Amino acid sequence: MAPSTESLQSLILTTLDTDSSIPDTLSLISPDGTALEQLQIQGALNSLAAREMLTYKNITRDTWVLTPEAEGLLAEGSYEARVFEVVRAALEGMTIQDLQAKVGKEVAGLGQKAAFRNKWIKQDNGKLVKCVDEVEDVTQAQLKEVKESGNLKDAKVLADLKKRKLVALQKSLSFSVEKGPKFSTTIQKLETDLTAEMIASGSWRKTEFKKYNFNAQGVPPAGGALHPLMKVREEFRNIFFEMGFQEMPTNKFVESSFWNFDALFVPQQHPARDMQDTFFIKDPQVAGLPEDKEYVKRVADVHEKGGFGSIGYRYPYKEEETEKLVLRTHTTSISTNVLYKLANAPGGFKPAKYFSIDRVFRNESVDATHLAEFHQVEGVIADYNLTLGDLIGFMETFFAKMGVTNLRFKPAYNPYTEPSMEIFSYHSGLKRWVEIGNSGLFRPEMLEPMGLPKGVRVIGWGLSLERPTMIKYGVDNIRELLGHKVSLGFIGSNPAVRLDKKMGREAVKEEATAE
Repeated sequence: MAPSTESLQSLILTTLDTDSSIPDTLSLISPDGTALEQLQIQGALNSLAAREMLTYKNITRDTWVLTPEAEGLLAEGSYEARVFEVVRAALEGMTIQDLQAKVGKEVAGLGQKAAFRNKWIKQDNGKLVKCVDEVEDVTQAQLKEVKESGNLKDAKVLADLKKRKLVALQKSLSFSVEKGPKFSTTIQKLETDLTAEMIASGSWRKTEFKKYNFNAQGVPPAGGALHPLMKVREEFRNIFFEMGFQEMPTNKFVESSFWNFDALFVPQQHPARDMQDTFFIKDPQVAGLPEDKEYVKRVADVHEKGGFGSIGYRYPYKEEETEKLVLRTHTTSISTNVLYKLANAPGGFKPAKYFSIDRVFRNESVDATHLAEFHQVEGVIADYNLTLGDLIGFMETFFAKMGVTNLRFKPAYNPYTEPSMEIFSYHSGLKRWVEIGNSGLFRPEMLEPMGLPKGVRVIGWGLSLERPTMIKYGVDNIRELLGHKVSLGFIGSNPAVRLDKKMGREAVKEEATAE
């Protein structure tokens, strides 16, 4: 059992009191006669040095130590000696196969070579026989010397043992110790804190305080780690930047119903605008409309009366409805605002590519695959004469950069895109087609009131950030990815992600499918 720090301190102080100094702490022996660990001694010395009861210096030396293999040879004998003993015991000699059966192939192979070289054994009529009656196990004796002294007189033999990986050089640390200015054989307890009671009573004047060690190493602070969602987000951003997109400003979680719904040609009676699907702001409840009153009027007219080749929705458009503040339900509200600014930029319209990745909010029931807030990845391209073929071609290129190549497109409905398509990919692990996004061409009823030229088309698409992240990191429950149930260990231990490489459970499923 290792001695306590207090008993080590007592041993050091008693030895110093008797001998005045300790030239090398390797000479210290515990009361039960066992050698002491120098790291434990160092801890005791540090404590006493802080009290100025002693001073000490480090003594470093190179020591040769036995490897685990050499420890086995020291205990059981060298390979050649073990081979000799087995051969000597076989009075009529033995075959190499018999030797391997007795001592094992490795010992037989290594031991034979050395025993032949030492002329301890020979081969006679296909059998191994002894050449001498007795041998001295020199290797075992050399290892014993290294074990006891940490060195070997014959440097050539030491180099050979190192080459055979039987010894290794190890730095050892011990200490030389002298008495300090406040040396004593008894240890006075030092106070570490100045308390209010000490100040009030004045006892601090006679109290001995422990000195601050300004050179002591502090506790390393725990490093931060990027959330898996942020790692996947960064991978998406790199793909967009590589393809020449600009990032849209998405710092508006609260949006007016005008930009979130009306400017997108979403009717005011649409179910998505109900309290069951959207979070409405209680205070303040409404926002001012855009300063461009003509644009606001064109939006109201296309809803109420139609225009730009559309008959509209034919309902009484209510200004109080469009002023309501909501937590944005999609980042398309940002896209709409950016497209409006693009249409009215100085110098006229210029083709552009935009993207955004940020948080959106839906009034949904929380379960393993749904949260009331999640992240949406969205991209839009505005240019002349874009077609559905351009959208499909771009989707194939975009998803190929994520390692997704097997795509299908299914017609769908969105209030602000026509035609609209859901995007599916075949998941080899799940063995089924999985929806991975939504897309379409923005409707003229949305674009032309902004002031965009007639020939300009805008293709857009969106997908969740959480779904690919869950697939990449093998997460089944979205609440373990986002929210108060997230494990900090999970965040810190997971690697960066490559969307074009299989990883985690995704790779395991693919390997299992291949088998």
